[in-house]
Amino acid sequence: MALNNKLKTLETRIGNRRAESEPEFEEDLEELESDVKKMAEKILEYRATIPDQLKTTLDSILSTQRPDLPGIHDGSEPGQSTEDNAEEMGLDEERRTEEKIRLLKEKISSNVSAMPIVLKRMNECVFRIEKLGSCNGVIHPVFKKRKLVDPMKVDFHG
Repeated sequence: MALNNKLKTLETRIGNRRAESEPEFEEDLEELESDVKKMAEKILEYRATIPDQLKTTLDSILSTQRPDLPGIHDGSEPGQSTEDNAEEMGLDEERRTEEKIRLLKEKISSNVSAMPIVLKRMNECVFRIEKLGSCNGVIHPVFKKRKLVDPMKVDFHG
């Protein structure tokens, strides 16, 4: 009998602990479910936008890497009039010019942004050269500056 009483009290204690932890468990479960819904929405959004972004990026990369070979593909097709062809060539030329200008601007901005690093390296090299020049160490003859000889004054026969 005492064993049954102890078993019942143990069962009630376990039941009470479950009852206390169930609201926390449910809150955690609801939080996880909301996180899953948010992730699903983000995935749907990415699936809708990423293909277009990849396509435009790939197109721009390929257009910058494509060589300009005149005469290979000039846009002329049988059945097109020369006026239409001239308009297309004019538009195509404008696009190329705009693309070249955009690329030039990108290169200039990247070069300008790299200037502080280049300047720092250059100053370090100048400092090292001046440091070497001020040393009284022996410099190997290979690294010494050669005197220039005037070719008109050189006598090869004598």
